[in-house]
This record gives sequence, structure tokens and C-alpha cells, in this order.
Amino acid sequence: MVKRMEASTPTNFLADEATPALVAATAELLLKKGWMLATAESCTGGLIAGACTDLAGSSAWFERGFVTYSNAAKTELLGVDAALIDAHGAVSEAVARAMAEGAVARSAAQAAVAVTGVAGPTGGSPEKPVGTVWFGWSVGGQVRTERRRFEGDRAAVRAATVHYALQTLVGLLGPRTDTTKEGPTT
Repeated sequence: MVKRMEASTPTNFLADEATPALVAATAELLLKKGWMLATAESCTGGLIAGACTDLAGSSAWFERGFVTYSNAAKTELLGVDAALIDAHGAVSEAVARAMAEGAVARSAAQAAVAVTGVAGPTGGSPEKPVGTVWFGWSVGGQVRTERRRFEGDRAAVRAATVHYALQTLVGLLGPRTDTTKEGPTT
């Protein structure tokens, strides 16, 4: 599922081979609904937005990406209450939810995905070990949050986060329309 990229890319960058297909599925579903997507990213530093905009024509469904690595950026750009961060920590369900809600509120998007986590190799704690990521998805006014823990080095955690964020978004957006027609089988 994850492979090391060509020598022309940084050696710590891992790409998930399924990501382009997930982006294409996301695009199809958003276009069908006439919706736009916003991303709010901390631990991935814009990788989800980058994956989305790798697809030609993404301006028809991708509205914007917020890279909110610092707590101050989460507050300033997404409207996450600083008291919420102080009470729960940046890597928490409450902050992931607020990031997803803030991305929709501060954009023209109807759907958003937010991620906040500990990519490593440092920064973990017993309660939030390296690889812990909180996700928030806002789809049509409904918000879902989820916590996952991914194994591997920093690049692997970030690649897995991008994959899971998009995979779950596709599921939340609804079933895809299969445009291929097959004749009857004999």
C-alpha cells in the first residue's frame, strides 16, 4: 500500500498508491453534489490539500486548505477557541471537531476534513503516543470525529493519515455512481 518514492523526491516522503483513486472518488462525489471541500491540517502540513490539488480540474470541487500547525493558527484561521485547546490539548476530539467546523464556517465549502495528531518521532505522551491522530469530518452539516493510531515513522504516519482521511470522506459523501455499463452475462 505504501511505497518509497523516486530519488527525485525527499527520502522521507512516502506516497500511498491508493491516494489518487481516493481523490478521484472524492472529486466525483463532490461534483455530483455540487459541493466544495476544505481541509484543515495540522500534523499533515497540507498533504491532504496537496493530494487533492494533484488532480487536474480540482478547482471545480476543492475550495481551500488551511495549514494550522500551531495552536495560534488553529485559533486565528479556524476560530478554534484557545480555551478548548488548553482544556483538551491540540490533539483531541474537541479540537478536531472545532477544526472541521471552522473550515466549513470560514470557507465556501459544504464538506471538510480536519486532522490533528502526533506524527513523531517526538512529541508523544502515554495518553497520546506517536502515531495518534484525531480526525474530524464535516459533511453537509453533520460532524464525525474519530481517533486512530498509526505505526511507523513520521512519513508513514502522515501518509496513513492522508489515506484514512480521504477514505473515510469518500464513505461519508455516499456511494459513487459507476459510469461503466456492462452487458448481460451469458
